[in-house]
Amino acid sequence: MRQQQFISQHIYGAVCPLGRKAASIVATGVCSKAMQLHLDEIALHIAPEKHAVLVMDRAGWHRSKALRIPKNMSFLHLPPYSPELNPQESVWRVLRDRCFHNRSYKSADEITEVACKAWNSWISNPEEIFSLCHRSWATL
Repeated sequence: MRQQQFISQHIYGAVCPLGRKAASIVATGVCSKAMQLHLDEIALHIAPEKHAVLVMDRAGWHRSKALRIPKNMSFLHLPPYSPELNPQESVWRVLRDRCFHNRSYKSADEITEVACKAWNSWISNPEEIFSLCHRSWATL
């Protein structure tokens, strides 16, 4: 039997390699509304005396004028076609290889459950957050 419908969920994730921590949400789509929820979630995890710089590509929902960027963060948009510079791309590769490859799902709820379990399992290893996502050029 082949899965013929298409359902998806999207993990919005951010990591702090030096702090060895991460924040995420799971959303039904990629849009500025979901990105705003993600930014609000990240802001909750930034220590009061700290300022975060989010390294990201130039996807439309990353650059939306509708976004309200929290005062404790700034964006660093990468040059076009440079996924190798984005630490988060390494995370997606690992999660795809470990958790999401060659599977079909019965519902969006099941996808959300698997996505949350995969993310939570991955962030439970702080040293992997550092080793996979640290970039010496991004350290101030």
